[in-house]
Amino acid sequence: MPGDLPYYVNQAENSSIYQITYCLDFFNKRLRVDDYQGNVDAICKRTAEIAQTHALTKIFIKSRENDWQAFLSKGCMLEGIYKGYFRGSDAYCMAIYTDLERRTSDYWMEEDRILNQVLALPLRPERPAEPENCTLRIARTEDAGQLSALYGQIFQTYPTPMNDPLYVEQTIREGTIYYLLESPVQLISAASAEINTIYCNAEMTDCATLPAYRNQGHMRLLMHALEEDLISRNITCAYSLSRALSVGMNAVFFQMGYRYYGRLTKNCDIYDKFEDMNLWVKSLKG
Repeated sequence: MPGDLPYYVNQAENSSIYQITYCLDFFNKRLRVDDYQGNVDAICKRTAEIAQTHALTKIFIKSRENDWQAFLSKGCMLEGIYKGYFRGSDAYCMAIYTDLERRTSDYWMEEDRILNQVLALPLRPERPAEPENCTLRIARTEDAGQLSALYGQIFQTYPTPMNDPLYVEQTIREGTIYYLLESPVQLISAASAEINTIYCNAEMTDCATLPAYRNQGHMRLLMHALEEDLISRNITCAYSLSRALSVGMNAVFFQMGYRYYGRLTKNCDIYDKFEDMNLWVKSLKG
């Protein structure tokens, strides 16, 4: 990171008229407001100040259903809906941009073409068979090294420092669950669920498969394992942000019954540039 900044810092602020919990996401040059209470006007004003102070070019707020139109009236735009995010109530992704280049998508028409291609695929809700001579299991802290090596091999850049084994180990200790698929000689595929126990949701993320093992159903198998684990923990909402330019991951989520609920413009730095991300959501209730 330039200037030795951390990838991100989570903070909270309380005043007489609002409370906000947010992430200063330096690597992705964005301010993400994960939770809030209080006066929408004051929250919009304060988040704009924070973003300006730290030269962050995108603000996005996970708004409650009662507030999204108030945020809209303050200049925010609706980019997507996290269905069932707040213990069954929807969260509305409201965004503000402070930079025209960040606001402008370079590939929107191509991403629409890919989305339509994905939405025409048949559903494949069944659990794939585990490949012969491979092991499917939940990851342990001692797997952090091989997980970070896999992510470092697949992604040129990534929104979080997944190529750092200490960071991966920290996420496991903090409650993120990883499932992995390994052959007798190497780790071939992995994915994780970042759990929010307060609101009973989880982000399905950190999906990676070695190129030689793609298009064999491995990621759908990992997603089934993650979903079964989440249901046992009473998590009711699963969601994922997939690169809008990637047919593969969008297809995985659509075919497993996730629904498309919007596209977040230049949301994060992944592979080698800021990319648009498609939002997929699935209810894990019943």
